Amino acid sequence: MATFDSDNEQIVGGALRPKDAATLVIVKRDGGVPRVLMGQRHGNMAFMANKYVFPGGRIDPGDMRLSVTSQLRPHVAARAGHGSTPARARGLALAAIRETFEETGILIGERADHLPRTRAPAWKKFFEHKVLPRLDTLEIIARAVTPPNRTRRFDARFFMVDASAIVHELEELDNEELLTPAWLTLDEARALDLPSITRTVLDEVEARVREGADPSRPIPFYRFSRGKAGLIHI
Repeated sequence: MATFDSDNEQIVGGALRPKDAATLVIVKRDGGVPRVLMGQRHGNMAFMANKYVFPGGRIDPGDMRLSVTSQLRPHVAARAGHGSTPARARGLALAAIRETFEETGILIGERADHLPRTRAPAWKKFFEHKVLPRLDTLEIIARAVTPPNRTRRFDARFFMVDASAIVHELEELDNEELLTPAWLTLDEARALDLPSITRTVLDEVEARVREGADPSRPIPFYRFSRGKAGLIHI
């Protein structure tokens, strides 16, 4: 039987059930040395306090309901929705774009005059800048489930996009989760206080930048079965 903790998180078999979440790795390739956008989480956060991470967070109902014209490429949709549905994959990709906007002020997409209707406050703010999200620019590079013994658990999909997909950046941002985001080389990022999964994702980013785009390349999926860590490729 499932129970709930004080934060209304569902508990199954003594462990929190992971919440679907999405992360976006933005890669700048100008100047010859690839750089990624990262930020440090505030020290008062319940999850991964003070750690350097990519922007991201849990999926919201507004992400699932939002209607946009572009679609995920078939191999991205299949891997992001593995064990779920194409609609869930699409919602996760939109969550990655929305969370990136909320945490960094960066909008991924294209200029547009005709924008979707939404009741979600975050998407209303996004659309104030006359930008429409573009899902076909996203790649998926990893998936990972937080270990069972953590205070927060997420089933996170890691998407990647080239910085050329950035259409607008806010000059000022009231950010409650990440400290000032920064563009870092992969070596600079590895020298920081990182979660172990972030280090693993950096290796995947490096391999993909070095080897180029390959739709047939599988993604690593780190998960736990019966309390033991495991890795499959999907």
